[in-house]
Amino acid sequence: MLKLWVLSAVLSMTTAFSNIYDFKVAGIDGNKIDLSSYKGKKILIVNTASLCGNTPQYAELEALYKKYKSSLVIIGFPANNFGSQEPGSNAEIKEFCTKQYAVTFPMAAKISVKGADIHPLYKWLIEQSKEKGFTPTEVTWNFQKYLVDEKGNLIAVFKPKTSVNSPEVIAAIEKK
Repeated sequence: MLKLWVLSAVLSMTTAFSNIYDFKVAGIDGNKIDLSSYKGKKILIVNTASLCGNTPQYAELEALYKKYKSSLVIIGFPANNFGSQEPGSNAEIKEFCTKQYAVTFPMAAKISVKGADIHPLYKWLIEQSKEKGFTPTEVTWNFQKYLVDEKGNLIAVFKPKTSVNSPEVIAAIEKK
């Protein structure tokens, strides 16, 4: 796992990412998640944590994933950047998500979403947020959401407390 993370870090320093489809991330099972395989679908990217007050959002995310599965993929990115609320290993996180919330949407391996060790995907999302004038631009807490359209363009950023059942999220997902 560490080798995969080191390789990902080295590649991120030598590769320019021009769009979301350039990213391949480590999955929670050690598999590879190739974001280019989701071309033609919207992608909702969410940084998650098991011990956060927002953790019950897993249930809403799973229901949303099931409802829109043909046109939307949700990818959870466990991160321990806020209040040490994701202290577990990838195996522990997966077990928690499966047992407590029956999560079936793809989960990435644990990453960092801010700071010196920020994952390249989140660095790209923040740069895109700034370029497009979205707020918040930085990741402010667990369960912040980034919505990418079917062509790989960042089209919305939702604050951590925003429910995926809110009218603004549903409208963005359903927009053609």
